[in-house]
Amino acid sequence: MTESHTPVLVVGGGPVGLVLSCLLSDQGVDHVLVESHSGTSRHPKARGVSARSMEIFRRLGLEKEVRAAGLPAEQVRFYRGRDLVDPDYVRNGLAREPGEGPEHTPSPGLICSQDALEPLLLRRATQQAGSRIWFGARLVSFEDDGLGVRAVVEDRATGRPDHLRADWLVGCDGAASTVRAGAGIAMEGPVGLGRYLSVRFDAPLGEVVADRASASYFLTVPGRGGFMAVDNDRHWIYQYPLGPDAETDPTDNDLLADLVRTAAGIPDLDVTVHDTMIWRMDAQLAASYRRSRVLLAGDAAHVVPPTGGHGMNTGIGDADNLAWKLAAVTAGYAGEALLDTYEAERRPLARQVVDISTANATNRAGYRIDDELLLTATYRSTAVVPDAEHAGEPGVLDPSGYRPGCRPGERLPHVRLTPGPAGVTSTLDLVGPGLTLLTADEDPRWQAQAEAVRQAGIPLALRAIRTAAHQEADPGQWARLLGADHADTALLVRPDGHIAWRGALPADPTTLPTLVRRVLADR
Repeated sequence: MTESHTPVLVVGGGPVGLVLSCLLSDQGVDHVLVESHSGTSRHPKARGVSARSMEIFRRLGLEKEVRAAGLPAEQVRFYRGRDLVDPDYVRNGLAREPGEGPEHTPSPGLICSQDALEPLLLRRATQQAGSRIWFGARLVSFEDDGLGVRAVVEDRATGRPDHLRADWLVGCDGAASTVRAGAGIAMEGPVGLGRYLSVRFDAPLGEVVADRASASYFLTVPGRGGFMAVDNDRHWIYQYPLGPDAETDPTDNDLLADLVRTAAGIPDLDVTVHDTMIWRMDAQLAASYRRSRVLLAGDAAHVVPPTGGHGMNTGIGDADNLAWKLAAVTAGYAGEALLDTYEAERRPLARQVVDISTANATNRAGYRIDDELLLTATYRSTAVVPDAEHAGEPGVLDPSGYRPGCRPGERLPHVRLTPGPAGVTSTLDLVGPGLTLLTADEDPRWQAQAEAVRQAGIPLALRAIRTAAHQEADPGQWARLLGADHADTALLVRPDGHIAWRGALPADPTTLPTLVRRVLADR
């Protein structure tokens, strides 16, 4: 038997697995991705792409393509009415509209259906990893021996088995995860909060909704369910709520077309049904995100009610958090304990996302989509060196709104830079692909510290906010974000854009390398 080796085996080629593949490639990590389906999703499924996910796509060079594939920004609205022609409808926008108040991100969220998003991600993943992306291949079995994972993968077209030895196995294979089951990791939380029939159809509704175009159309009593716009013209999804014992036949297209006409309030609407999907609303969280050499991400780790649009985005954030840690461990400049910080940082966040989304599902008054919720994430783990005054504080999301700051654990705040070289218009563009030491101005005194880190074999870039090439568009903004007590500090920023440490120039040239090794669990 011939057994090939890969540092990382990714199981699942949906949005989370594909983003993880792209990020691993950017970090220079050889890997194999396997997906049991022969192609990307035909069904729109998840559609909301949050600001934080768009920032990750920006880093991958995909922001423009994703934005071009999504709905226009002016259509990111949320409609409530008895049907699509209700004259008394209500239409509102995001919890915080782009351009409302200070600019918090260079990459606002948008609506981009999963069937449009996945091909973009697959194309980028294939450009980077080539023949290491295996669609139409399913994980048959795996065995974790504590030093790695032996996996058997089957080509579904030919039945040919491939034997792989992987240092790490990442399950991005959805709510019914084969990887999670094989690792013996339980899911915790309620299931069956609702059952829905999702009908993908074509109908000439563009002119009907022209004066009320929205991303989602929630139907109020006596209406049932709601419509999701794919293009706000001909392509649509109707979500029909099913009771626990409902017998709606998902194969009777005439019946389904009548359901759509009734819900739309247009008895003679020309409807062409393409396909359907029955799904169940659950609110679950994996008991652990890691067991030995196996890690979980996305729906394999957390099943989030869709009420709020945070499920896929939480999974994309998982991939962003995990990729650089796998890169550091597989390259040998971080200890394996760094991977324990993945669960420490991401599981509490997912717990809060599940709770927020579950509360939205039961909110009869409705809810607004918070595009910036995931920007508020503050991590607490051994991969963050907290300020003394904040040590011991829990890592949390802040549903009350994003407040930019420079505390360790927080996402690096966005500051608009000008004029800037091509591709550098935000502080976020200064980060990565390795660690980044960020100073206010170019200060040669930090060079020795940065060089000492690099001499230890750890990739680190020294960059400044104000240089000959770029500066703040709003002079003084960076100083205001740092605060008077930290005016002379530098920030150590992780590849995922979160601040690992902040401090003044150390007198001892070994101080920064010691701090970096602490963050990387390499002591």
